Amino acid sequence: MIVTVTLNPSLDRTIELDHLVPGEVQRVTAARLDPGGKGVNVARALLANGVDALAVVPIAGVDGDQLVGLLRHEGVAVAVVDVAGHTRSNIAIAEADGTVTKLNEPGAPLSAADLEGIAGKVLEAASPGSWVVLCGSLPPDVPVDTYASLARRFSAAGLRVAVDTSGPAFQAAVATGPELVKPNAEELAEAVGHPLLSRSDVVAAARELQALGARTVLVSLGAEGALLVDDGVVAGESPVAEPRSTVGAGDAFLAGFLAGEHAGASRREAFAEALAWGAAAVCLPGSRMPGPGDIDRSVVHLLPEPSPALLTPITEGES
Repeated sequence: MIVTVTLNPSLDRTIELDHLVPGEVQRVTAARLDPGGKGVNVARALLANGVDALAVVPIAGVDGDQLVGLLRHEGVAVAVVDVAGHTRSNIAIAEADGTVTKLNEPGAPLSAADLEGIAGKVLEAASPGSWVVLCGSLPPDVPVDTYASLARRFSAAGLRVAVDTSGPAFQAAVATGPELVKPNAEELAEAVGHPLLSRSDVVAAARELQALGARTVLVSLGAEGALLVDDGVVAGESPVAEPRSTVGAGDAFLAGFLAGEHAGASRREAFAEALAWGAAAVCLPGSRMPGPGDIDRSVVHLLPEPSPALLTPITEGES
Protein backbone atom coordinates (compact mmCIF):
# COMPACT_ATOMS: atom_id res chain seq x y z
CA MET A 1 0.00 0.00 0.00
CA ILE A 2 1.08 3.58 -0.74
CA VAL A 3 0.08 6.05 1.99
CA THR A 4 -0.26 9.76 1.26
CA VAL A 5 -0.26 12.52 3.86
CA THR A 6 -1.95 15.83 3.05
CA LEU A 7 -1.71 18.30 5.91
CA ASN A 8 -3.65 20.99 4.04
CA PRO A 9 -6.44 19.27 2.05
CA SER A 10 -9.09 21.24 0.20
CA LEU A 11 -12.31 21.33 -1.74
CA ASP A 12 -11.27 22.34 -5.25
CA ARG A 13 -13.84 24.15 -7.37
CA THR A 14 -12.87 24.62 -11.02
CA ILE A 15 -14.65 27.15 -13.22
CA GLU A 16 -14.13 27.05 -16.98
CA LEU A 17 -14.71 30.03 -19.27
CA ASP A 18 -13.47 31.28 -22.62
CA HIS A 19 -11.40 34.19 -21.34
CA LEU A 20 -11.22 35.85 -17.93
CA VAL A 21 -11.91 39.60 -18.00
CA PRO A 22 -11.35 41.09 -14.50
CA GLY A 23 -14.13 43.34 -13.25
CA GLU A 24 -16.81 41.98 -15.59
CA VAL A 25 -19.73 39.57 -15.18
CA GLN A 26 -19.04 36.52 -17.34
CA ARG A 27 -20.75 33.26 -18.24
CA VAL A 28 -19.17 30.03 -17.07
CA THR A 29 -18.98 27.21 -19.62
CA ALA A 30 -18.48 24.42 -17.05
CA ALA A 31 -17.86 23.92 -13.33
CA ARG A 32 -16.87 21.00 -11.12
CA LEU A 33 -16.01 20.26 -7.50
CA ASP A 34 -13.21 17.82 -6.64
CA PRO A 35 -11.45 16.72 -3.48
CA GLY A 36 -8.06 18.43 -3.45
CA GLY A 37 -4.61 18.72 -1.93
CA LYS A 38 -1.45 17.16 -3.37
CA GLY A 39 -1.48 13.92 -1.40
CA VAL A 40 -5.21 13.54 -1.89
CA ASN A 41 -4.71 13.82 -5.65
CA VAL A 42 -1.86 11.30 -5.61
CA ALA A 43 -4.10 8.79 -3.81
CA ARG A 44 -6.98 9.51 -6.21
CA ALA A 45 -4.76 8.87 -9.23
CA LEU A 46 -3.32 5.67 -7.77
CA LEU A 47 -6.71 4.25 -6.87
CA ALA A 48 -8.17 5.21 -10.25
CA ASN A 49 -5.53 2.92 -11.75
CA GLY A 50 -5.96 0.01 -9.37
CA VAL A 51 -3.00 0.76 -7.08
CA ASP A 52 -3.73 0.21 -3.39
CA ALA A 53 -3.46 3.57 -1.60
CA LEU A 54 -4.67 5.34 1.52
CA ALA A 55 -5.12 9.10 1.94
CA VAL A 56 -4.45 10.37 5.48
CA VAL A 57 -6.12 13.76 5.98
CA PRO A 58 -7.05 16.15 8.78
CA ILE A 59 -10.61 17.39 8.30
CA ALA A 60 -12.58 20.18 9.94
CA GLY A 61 -16.25 21.19 9.88
CA VAL A 62 -18.89 20.58 7.23
CA ASP A 63 -16.43 21.30 4.40
CA GLY A 64 -14.21 18.53 5.75
CA ASP A 65 -17.17 16.18 5.81
CA GLN A 66 -17.93 17.08 2.20
CA LEU A 67 -14.31 16.39 1.24
CA VAL A 68 -14.43 12.93 2.78
CA GLY A 69 -17.76 12.27 1.09
CA LEU A 70 -16.31 13.15 -2.32
CA LEU A 71 -13.31 10.90 -1.74
CA ARG A 72 -15.42 7.96 -0.66
CA HIS A 73 -17.70 8.51 -3.66
CA GLU A 74 -14.59 8.02 -5.85
CA GLY A 75 -13.71 4.87 -3.90
CA VAL A 76 -10.67 6.42 -2.22
CA ALA A 77 -9.71 4.87 1.11
CA VAL A 78 -9.40 7.62 3.72
CA ALA A 79 -7.98 7.76 7.26
CA VAL A 80 -9.38 10.85 8.99
CA VAL A 81 -8.08 12.95 11.87
CA ASP A 82 -10.73 15.41 13.12
CA VAL A 83 -9.31 18.87 13.83
CA ALA A 84 -10.65 22.30 14.79
CA GLY A 85 -11.48 25.09 12.32
CA HIS A 86 -12.65 24.49 8.76
CA THR A 87 -11.27 22.67 5.74
CA ARG A 88 -10.24 25.17 3.08
CA SER A 89 -11.72 25.71 -0.36
CA ASN A 90 -9.70 26.57 -3.47
CA ILE A 91 -10.96 28.08 -6.70
CA ALA A 92 -9.33 27.56 -10.10
CA ILE A 93 -10.39 29.62 -13.12
CA ALA A 94 -9.46 27.74 -16.29
CA GLU A 95 -9.50 29.64 -19.59
CA ALA A 96 -9.88 28.08 -23.03
CA ASP A 97 -6.20 28.68 -23.90
CA GLY A 98 -5.04 26.63 -20.90
CA THR A 99 -4.36 29.57 -18.57
CA VAL A 100 -5.31 28.72 -14.98
CA THR A 101 -5.73 31.28 -12.18
CA LYS A 102 -5.88 29.80 -8.67
CA LEU A 103 -7.22 31.28 -5.45
CA ASN A 104 -6.14 29.17 -2.47
CA GLU A 105 -7.33 29.60 1.11
CA PRO A 106 -4.79 29.07 3.93
CA GLY A 107 -6.42 26.05 5.61
CA ALA A 108 -7.02 24.87 9.19
CA PRO A 109 -4.17 25.07 11.73
CA LEU A 110 -2.93 21.82 13.27
CA SER A 111 -1.91 21.20 16.88
CA ALA A 112 0.87 18.89 18.07
CA ALA A 113 -1.83 16.38 19.02
CA ASP A 114 -3.31 16.59 15.50
CA LEU A 115 0.10 15.88 13.95
CA GLU A 116 0.64 12.97 16.31
CA GLY A 117 -2.72 11.58 15.26
CA ILE A 118 -1.76 11.85 11.60
CA ALA A 119 1.58 10.11 12.18
CA GLY A 120 -0.22 7.36 14.08
CA LYS A 121 -2.62 6.74 11.18
CA VAL A 122 0.35 6.34 8.81
CA LEU A 123 2.28 3.96 11.07
CA GLU A 124 -0.86 1.92 11.64
CA ALA A 125 -1.53 1.48 7.92
CA ALA A 126 1.93 1.29 6.33
CA SER A 127 4.28 -1.69 6.43
CA PRO A 128 8.10 -1.57 6.20
CA GLY A 129 9.27 -1.04 2.63
CA SER A 130 6.11 0.73 1.47
CA TRP A 131 5.95 4.33 0.29
CA VAL A 132 4.64 7.21 2.38
CA VAL A 133 4.21 10.47 0.46
CA LEU A 134 4.33 13.83 2.27
CA CYS A 135 2.61 16.37 0.08
CA GLY A 136 1.50 19.96 -0.27
CA SER A 137 1.60 23.21 1.62
CA LEU A 138 1.60 23.54 5.41
CA PRO A 139 -1.42 25.09 7.14
CA PRO A 140 -0.96 28.34 9.10
CA ASP A 141 1.29 28.21 12.18
CA VAL A 142 2.49 24.66 11.54
CA PRO A 143 6.29 24.53 12.08
CA VAL A 144 8.35 24.49 8.89
CA ASP A 145 10.22 21.38 10.06
CA THR A 146 7.00 19.33 10.31
CA TYR A 147 7.59 17.33 7.14
CA ALA A 148 11.22 16.85 8.20
CA SER A 149 10.12 15.47 11.57
CA LEU A 150 7.60 13.14 9.92
CA ALA A 151 10.15 12.02 7.33
CA ARG A 152 12.67 11.08 10.00
CA ARG A 153 10.05 9.19 11.97
CA PHE A 154 8.73 7.27 8.97
CA SER A 155 12.22 6.45 7.67
CA ALA A 156 13.13 5.06 11.10
CA ALA A 157 10.07 2.80 10.82
CA GLY A 158 11.41 1.37 7.54
CA LEU A 159 9.14 3.32 5.20
CA ARG A 160 10.24 4.79 1.88
CA VAL A 161 9.62 8.54 2.05
CA ALA A 162 8.72 10.81 -0.87
CA VAL A 163 8.31 14.57 -0.42
CA ASP A 164 6.46 17.06 -2.62
CA THR A 165 6.24 20.47 -0.99
CA SER A 166 7.94 23.85 -1.33
CA GLY A 167 9.81 26.65 0.45
CA PRO A 168 11.46 26.20 3.86
CA ALA A 169 9.40 23.06 4.53
CA PHE A 170 10.91 21.45 1.43
CA GLN A 171 14.45 22.48 2.31
CA ALA A 172 14.11 21.09 5.83
CA ALA A 173 12.70 17.80 4.53
CA VAL A 174 15.50 17.35 1.95
CA ALA A 175 18.06 17.35 4.75
CA THR A 176 16.47 14.22 6.28
CA GLY A 177 17.52 12.12 3.26
CA PRO A 178 14.15 11.18 1.70
CA GLU A 179 14.28 8.52 -0.99
CA LEU A 180 12.43 10.76 -3.47
CA VAL A 181 11.64 14.46 -3.84
CA LYS A 182 9.47 15.96 -6.60
CA PRO A 183 9.92 19.71 -7.07
CA ASN A 184 8.79 21.64 -10.11
CA ALA A 185 11.25 24.08 -11.67
CA GLU A 186 10.14 27.04 -9.54
CA GLU A 187 10.36 25.04 -6.31
CA LEU A 188 13.77 23.69 -7.28
CA ALA A 189 15.07 27.19 -8.09
CA GLU A 190 13.79 28.43 -4.73
CA ALA A 191 15.47 25.54 -2.92
CA VAL A 192 18.90 26.20 -4.42
CA GLY A 193 18.59 29.98 -4.35
CA HIS A 194 19.21 30.84 -7.99
CA PRO A 195 17.28 30.87 -11.31
CA LEU A 196 17.28 27.87 -13.63
CA LEU A 197 17.56 28.94 -17.25
CA SER A 198 18.26 25.63 -18.97
CA ARG A 199 17.82 21.92 -18.44
CA SER A 200 21.50 21.64 -17.57
CA ASP A 201 20.82 24.17 -14.80
CA VAL A 202 17.99 21.94 -13.58
CA VAL A 203 20.30 18.91 -13.48
CA ALA A 204 22.93 20.87 -11.54
CA ALA A 205 20.29 22.05 -9.07
CA ALA A 206 19.01 18.49 -8.62
CA ARG A 207 22.57 17.41 -7.85
CA GLU A 208 22.67 20.14 -5.20
CA LEU A 209 19.60 18.60 -3.57
CA GLN A 210 21.29 15.21 -3.64
CA ALA A 211 24.32 16.70 -1.91
CA LEU A 212 21.96 18.01 0.78
CA GLY A 213 20.36 14.59 1.34
CA ALA A 214 17.78 13.68 -1.33
CA ARG A 215 18.48 10.36 -3.05
CA THR A 216 16.35 10.74 -6.18
CA VAL A 217 15.06 14.00 -7.64
CA LEU A 218 12.06 13.93 -9.98
CA VAL A 219 11.62 17.38 -11.55
CA SER A 220 8.43 18.32 -13.38
CA LEU A 221 8.85 21.07 -15.97
CA GLY A 222 5.27 21.50 -17.16
CA ALA A 223 5.05 21.68 -20.95
CA GLU A 224 8.85 21.31 -21.10
CA GLY A 225 8.70 17.72 -19.87
CA ALA A 226 10.55 16.36 -16.86
CA LEU A 227 13.88 15.08 -15.56
CA LEU A 228 14.77 12.09 -13.40
CA VAL A 229 18.05 12.52 -11.54
CA ASP A 230 19.42 9.64 -9.48
CA ASP A 231 22.80 8.02 -10.23
CA GLY A 232 22.22 9.10 -13.82
CA VAL A 233 19.96 11.53 -15.65
CA VAL A 234 16.93 10.80 -17.84
CA ALA A 235 14.97 13.51 -19.64
CA GLY A 236 11.52 13.04 -21.11
CA GLU A 237 8.52 14.78 -22.58
CA SER A 238 4.87 14.00 -23.23
CA PRO A 239 3.40 16.80 -25.39
CA VAL A 240 -0.27 17.74 -25.06
CA ALA A 241 -1.83 19.38 -28.10
CA GLU A 242 -4.89 20.79 -26.32
CA PRO A 243 -4.29 21.27 -22.58
CA ARG A 244 -7.44 21.68 -20.51
CA SER A 245 -6.22 22.09 -16.91
CA THR A 246 -2.80 21.88 -15.26
CA VAL A 247 -4.30 21.65 -11.76
CA GLY A 248 -3.17 18.38 -10.22
CA ALA A 249 -1.00 17.39 -13.21
CA GLY A 250 2.13 17.29 -11.05
CA ASP A 251 0.30 15.07 -8.57
CA ALA A 252 -0.72 12.64 -11.31
CA PHE A 253 2.89 12.71 -12.54
CA LEU A 254 4.17 11.72 -9.09
CA ALA A 255 1.47 9.06 -8.75
CA GLY A 256 2.51 7.53 -12.07
CA PHE A 257 6.11 7.24 -10.91
CA LEU A 258 5.10 5.68 -7.60
CA ALA A 259 2.78 3.25 -9.39
CA GLY A 260 5.67 2.12 -11.58
CA GLU A 261 7.94 1.71 -8.56
CA HIS A 262 5.21 -0.16 -6.69
CA ALA A 263 4.84 -2.58 -9.61
CA GLY A 264 8.58 -3.30 -9.67
CA ALA A 265 9.36 -1.35 -12.84
CA SER A 266 12.80 0.10 -13.46
CA ARG A 267 13.34 3.77 -12.63
CA ARG A 268 13.31 4.58 -16.35
CA GLU A 269 10.02 2.71 -16.85
CA ALA A 270 8.49 4.40 -13.80
CA PHE A 271 9.58 7.78 -15.18
CA ALA A 272 7.88 7.05 -18.51
CA GLU A 273 4.72 6.08 -16.62
CA ALA A 274 4.87 9.38 -14.71
CA LEU A 275 5.07 11.34 -17.96
CA ALA A 276 2.05 9.50 -19.39
CA TRP A 277 -0.07 10.08 -16.28
CA GLY A 278 0.88 13.76 -16.10
CA ALA A 279 -0.01 14.34 -19.75
CA ALA A 280 -3.34 12.57 -19.27
CA ALA A 281 -4.22 14.80 -16.32
CA VAL A 282 -3.59 17.95 -18.38
CA CYS A 283 -6.21 16.77 -20.87
CA LEU A 284 -8.92 16.46 -18.19
CA PRO A 285 -11.14 19.12 -16.59
CA GLY A 286 -10.43 20.60 -13.17
CA SER A 287 -8.34 18.38 -10.93
CA ARG A 288 -9.80 15.13 -12.20
CA MET A 289 -7.24 12.32 -12.02
CA PRO A 290 -6.70 10.05 -15.05
CA GLY A 291 -7.83 6.45 -15.16
CA PRO A 292 -6.59 3.67 -17.44
CA GLY A 293 -8.75 4.85 -20.35
CA ASP A 294 -7.25 8.34 -20.20
CA ILE A 295 -3.57 7.38 -20.28
CA ASP A 296 -1.81 7.27 -23.66
CA ARG A 297 1.74 5.99 -23.26
CA SER A 298 2.52 6.58 -26.94
CA VAL A 299 2.91 10.34 -26.27
CA VAL A 300 5.96 9.73 -24.07
CA HIS A 301 9.44 10.34 -25.47
CA LEU A 302 12.52 9.62 -23.38
CA LEU A 303 15.63 11.48 -24.43
CA PRO A 304 19.18 10.12 -24.25
CA GLU A 305 20.38 13.20 -22.37
CA PRO A 306 18.94 16.55 -21.25
CA SER A 307 18.84 19.23 -23.91
CA PRO A 308 20.75 22.42 -23.06
CA ALA A 309 17.86 24.45 -24.50
CA LEU A 310 16.52 27.38 -22.51
CA LEU A 311 13.45 26.81 -20.38
CA THR A 312 10.27 28.74 -21.00
CA PRO A 313 8.14 29.95 -18.06
CA ILE A 314 6.50 27.03 -16.28
CA THR A 315 3.05 27.01 -14.72
CA GLU A 316 1.92 24.02 -12.70
CA GLY A 317 -1.21 24.02 -10.56
CA GLU A 318 -0.35 24.05 -6.85
CA SER A 319 -2.31 22.67 -3.92
